[in-house]
Amino acid sequence: MQSENFEITFCPYGKLAVLINWPKEISVHTLNDVMDYKEAIQNHFKSYCELVPSYHSLLAIFPEPIDFEKYALTLQNLYQKRRHTKSERMLWHIPVCYDADFGIDLEEVAAVNKISVKKIIKLHTEAIYTVYAIGFLPGFMYLGGLPDELHFPRKTEPRQKVSRGAVGIAGAQTGVYPQESPGGWNLIGNSPIRFFDSTSENPCFVSVGDRVRFFEISKSMHELVSIQVSSGVFELAKEVWHG
Repeated sequence: MQSENFEITFCPYGKLAVLINWPKEISVHTLNDVMDYKEAIQNHFKSYCELVPSYHSLLAIFPEPIDFEKYALTLQNLYQKRRHTKSERMLWHIPVCYDADFGIDLEEVAAVNKISVKKIIKLHTEAIYTVYAIGFLPGFMYLGGLPDELHFPRKTEPRQKVSRGAVGIAGAQTGVYPQESPGGWNLIGNSPIRFFDSTSENPCFVSVGDRVRFFEISKSMHELVSIQVSSGVFELAKEVWHG
């Protein structure tokens, strides 16, 4: 199927890369076009080119200095030839404990947004989120699709220490801290899953374009899953998502 053309731009990004930008709209429609184009470039350049997709941009990195005008023309032609196909993405089912010991901002979000903590958990676990970008920290997923009732601004003063696995809300997005770090998102729970493992062949199991759905677990189950993850015996539930 022929894809709708966006007004995209090509900019040099140092001597080795080209940054391709779409109109600054955060939507699944735009991200799908980014991913369709990524596939077209991969098919053309094979392993010669590393591609980093995100929201409404795509960074093409080459192993040696390039002639920007020449490569930009090639990339532009590839954009015209790309096709939209229903790609197979993954839908990951992520366990989260929303206990008050983990969800230290739940009460504040509930009070300001005038909903109950129970409703926050219900809304957060009902939604299916899109992975728009991975960054800030290795394995940190920027997830779009947060229900309107849960939108909440970032903290004006970030915490100096946020625990690994902390599930947060900031603006219209949600995400999980893959390791301990400073952070300004509002914390509503914690996942015992390891989202980045530098010793693994595939350190980050999630890819841009994948989908994520959270499900609630108890504190005792959180402890059990943490042990299983550390022992390497936990298997994360997933299914194919036709996007």
